[in-house]
Amino acid sequence: MSHSSDMVQIEAVQDKAQMTRFIRVPARLQASDPLFVPQLELERAEAFSPKHNPYFAHAKVQFWIATRGGRDVGRISAQIDELAPSYRDDGAGHFGLIAGEDDAVVFASLFATAEAWLRERGCRKIIGPFNLSINEETGLLVDGFDTPPMILMGHDARHIGGRVEALGYRKVRDLYAYIYDITQPPPPLLARMINRHQGRFTVRPMDMSRYREDIQTITEIFNDAWSGNWGFVPYTPAEVDHLAKALKPLLDPRLVPIAEWDGKPVGFGVTLPDLNEAIRDLNGKLLPLGWAKLLWRLKVSGVHGGRVPLMGVRRSVAKSLGASVIPFLIIEAMRKRALERGFRQIELSWILEDNKPMRSMIETVGGKRYKTYRVYEKSL
Repeated sequence: MSHSSDMVQIEAVQDKAQMTRFIRVPARLQASDPLFVPQLELERAEAFSPKHNPYFAHAKVQFWIATRGGRDVGRISAQIDELAPSYRDDGAGHFGLIAGEDDAVVFASLFATAEAWLRERGCRKIIGPFNLSINEETGLLVDGFDTPPMILMGHDARHIGGRVEALGYRKVRDLYAYIYDITQPPPPLLARMINRHQGRFTVRPMDMSRYREDIQTITEIFNDAWSGNWGFVPYTPAEVDHLAKALKPLLDPRLVPIAEWDGKPVGFGVTLPDLNEAIRDLNGKLLPLGWAKLLWRLKVSGVHGGRVPLMGVRRSVAKSLGASVIPFLIIEAMRKRALERGFRQIELSWILEDNKPMRSMIETVGGKRYKTYRVYEKSL
């Protein structure tokens, strides 16, 4: 615990130097946690830049750093996402990127600042954390601190949940991450079902020669499949474009199976190699030799884990007879390819706690719930 006698100052991020400090706050505060993986500073700078991240085209964002006695002791962001249903329906703004020393004053100062900024802009409620959008990183880690985070998942300090709750925030949803040991084949009953229906559906790898087209297909299915889910914000064309560019170096076409029924794409899954495994010791820096190390590990020496951040089946077919096998066919296609690539495990995340069909499907193939991320809300 640090002493609260020194004043905590809150500084709005306005230039590049401040942004670099903002990005480094969690790595500084969690330096003693062996499981914490510093994110790539270059990648974070782009994610937080209106010039590079198309999220800013439909959102207002502000970042702050908390300092005390010349040291950076915390950070927070506030966002108003005009496409978020919670903003349209309840006037809800978002907070995100929360980190801070285990000190009540630090958290109270950060949240008071973010809340005031949202209130001034007419928000009646605050929900988060979203880093920055629900389609990027969502939720605060509240369970599962004993394993390292996978690509694009947070690893928050243990004390943060309690500090947030002490400020009057209450849980609105929990999101689960499942770990799936892919060295285990699917249970016999499921294997028989997969074999029986294999002929009705084709599962093909993503076609890199028609990369844009396939990305478009995947986005349409995703936006359709997820449209009924809590908090869902569809990807805009600009975001799809951005995602397509960002993910291209990481994608293995056979880890992106597309399921077709009567020649029409009806479902897909995306497995990304766990970048975190490859960057763990780079300390957020790609220079001077980080790039080379990273590429070597991703392409040659191999990582042992992957994450499925996106998966979906068109709503129109999801209800039809036999279609319940589609997600299993997709998962099995990813499992086989991941095994060939030398992966041992895959994380399926995140899944809403009330998404019973998806949860039971993952549990059927052998996935175990191993992390919980919480989204909080508070009235302004």
